Amino acid sequence: MVMKTTERSYSVAAVALVIVMALYLVALFSTVSDLKLIPSLSLSQGTLQQTWESIKIDQPPQQMTSSTIICDRSDTNYDLCSINGLCHLDIRNQTITLMDPTFAASAPIVEKIRPYPRKADNWIMSKIQELTLTSGPMGLIRSCEITHDSPAIVFSAGGYTGNIYHDFMDGFIPLFITANVIYPDRDVILVVANPREWWMPKYMEVLGAFSKHKPILLENENASVTHCFTSAIVGLISHGPKAINSTRLPNSKSLEDFHNLLDKAFNTNIPTFKIQKPRLILISRYGNIGRVILNEEKVKEMLENVGFEVITFRPTGMTSMREAYELIKTSHGMVGVHGAALTHLLFLRPGSVFVQVVPVGVGWVANCYGSPAKAMKLEYMEYSIDVEESSLVEKYSRDDLVLKDPIAFSRKDWGVTKKVYLKEQDVRLDVNRFRNHMNKAYEKAKLFMDFNG
Repeated sequence: MVMKTTERSYSVAAVALVIVMALYLVALFSTVSDLKLIPSLSLSQGTLQQTWESIKIDQPPQQMTSSTIICDRSDTNYDLCSINGLCHLDIRNQTITLMDPTFAASAPIVEKIRPYPRKADNWIMSKIQELTLTSGPMGLIRSCEITHDSPAIVFSAGGYTGNIYHDFMDGFIPLFITANVIYPDRDVILVVANPREWWMPKYMEVLGAFSKHKPILLENENASVTHCFTSAIVGLISHGPKAINSTRLPNSKSLEDFHNLLDKAFNTNIPTFKIQKPRLILISRYGNIGRVILNEEKVKEMLENVGFEVITFRPTGMTSMREAYELIKTSHGMVGVHGAALTHLLFLRPGSVFVQVVPVGVGWVANCYGSPAKAMKLEYMEYSIDVEESSLVEKYSRDDLVLKDPIAFSRKDWGVTKKVYLKEQDVRLDVNRFRNHMNKAYEKAKLFMDFNG
C-alpha cells in the first residue's frame, strides 16, 4: 500500500514538473520578440551575417529562443549593435541591459558604442555620448517603470548636428535606412543621445513621421525613469555621401521615398491654381562665411529677366522646417553656391530643376549634392565658375597653384579645401555667362511647371 502511494506521488510530481517547465518555456518565448531583425540584418550586414551563420541560427525567427547582443563594427562609417530580446534602459547610467534568461549560467555581455555614423572622424566621435550594452537577470523586468510593446532605435543627435547637411546626412537619412532595413513597416520608439535643446522642437514633425511615440531623450531630465523595449538597435546605418543605395535595402527604398516621408511629416498640399512663371529659389549666403555671391542683386535681376519668379531664401538655424519645406516644395527650381543650405534639394519635387554653382577648387566635393540630386530624379545642372569669377584672384597670383591647379594644391585634402576654397572664397558671377546656363534651366523649369503646376 505504501509503495502504491509513493508511485502515485512520483507520478503527480512528474506531471507538476512538466507543467512548470511548459510555463517556463512560454514565459521564455514571450520575452524574445522582434527576432525577425536577425534575417533583416543578415541581408545587409556582412559581419553580422557571418555571426548568425557561425552560431547556426537557421530556424524561423518566431521559433528562436536565444537572446543576445551582437555588434557589427566592420563598416568604416558606423557601428551597429543589435539587442535581440527584452531590454531595459537606465537613463541615469546610459546603459541598456538585455534581460537574459540564461544570465546565471553565463558571463554578462558588455559592449560599448557611440551611435553616430561618423566613425572615422575621431575628433567628433570623442564628443558623442558612449552607451553601455550589457546583459543581466530577468528580474530587471520588475524595475521597468514604462514598458513599451515596440522595439527601440537608439542614435545620437550630437556631432555636427546644427548644420542642416549633417542633420539629414548623419541623422534622418541613416535613420530612414536603418528603420527600413531592420524594422520595415514597424512601430518603433526613438531613443536619442546628445539632444540639443532646439533639436526636438525644430524637427518634431520629421520625427513624427518615423514614430507616433514621443522620442526618449538620454539626458538628465526624468533620469530616474526606466524603460523596457521588446528589442533594440543601437546605431544608424549610413550609405555615405550617396545618401541611399536602394540596392542595399530589402524593400528598395530610395531618396524619393524619403521625400515622400517628408511629405507625410509636413502634409504639404501643392496649390492647384495656375501660375505664369516658374518659381526659382535663390539660396543666399551672407556674412563672413565664404562662397557669398558678391553681385547677388544683379544675378537676381538677370534671373527675373530670363523669366523666373525669383524668391531669395536665406535660411538660418531658426528657420522653420515647415515653412522651408512648403516654400521649396511649391517651387520649380533652386539655385545656389555649394554649401550646407543646398541640402534643401531634398524638399524639391522630383523632376524640378536644381543648379549648383561650384566655386574654384570645390569640384571634387560637389558630388555630395550632385549624387543625391540625381537620385531624387531632379533636373540637375552644375555651373563651374571661371577663375575670374572667384575672389581668390584678389589674394593669389594667376600662377599660384591655388588657382592654376586646385587639385594639386589641395591633394583632395578636406582641411585645405575647407580653409582656402570654402572659407576664403566668394564669387562674383559673370552675369552674361551665367545667363546662358540659366536659360537652359528655365526651359526645364517651365516644362516641369506646365505638366505639374
